[in-house]
Amino acid sequence: MLSPSLQYPIFGPEIHCPHCRQSIAALTLTDTYLCQRHGAFEADPKTTTLVHLQSGRHWRQWEDNWYRQHTHPDGIRFEIHEALDRLYTQGFRATRVVIAQRYREMISTYLERSTPWRGQTDGQKPRLYGLPVEFSPDPLVDARWEVINFDLEKEPGAPVRYPYFRLLE
Repeated sequence: MLSPSLQYPIFGPEIHCPHCRQSIAALTLTDTYLCQRHGAFEADPKTTTLVHLQSGRHWRQWEDNWYRQHTHPDGIRFEIHEALDRLYTQGFRATRVVIAQRYREMISTYLERSTPWRGQTDGQKPRLYGLPVEFSPDPLVDARWEVINFDLEKEPGAPVRYPYFRLLE
């Protein structure tokens, strides 16, 4: 007789869809989860990655939240832009963005580098959407940076980690 844990993919009998956040069930004796709205997701036990079969998008989980793993600079830039918009509509302003080190090479050509003007002194710091950009520490120092994509620091205080639905709690 099979152990019940071996009947399901690595994330268990049920997960939340990375797209719509609805609970989706695992198909027994497979590595697949099926969302009625978004189709099949396959769990890779070797990389602990969830792959959306239709689009090929990869997702990884950190603290019960799914984070898309980007393969193109437009994807991470778009995600940051959306997060800035959500933050602004909630009445906050971002003051800095920290991007995962793994995206440094991919996104570096898209960062703004300008000379100081109007009294600014941090002209040599790269910027994205007008915000100073820093890159995360090595994932060996802080393991969450293997999965999460970026943090936005907002005024007045603590960093805001995405996916965005955490802000709504």
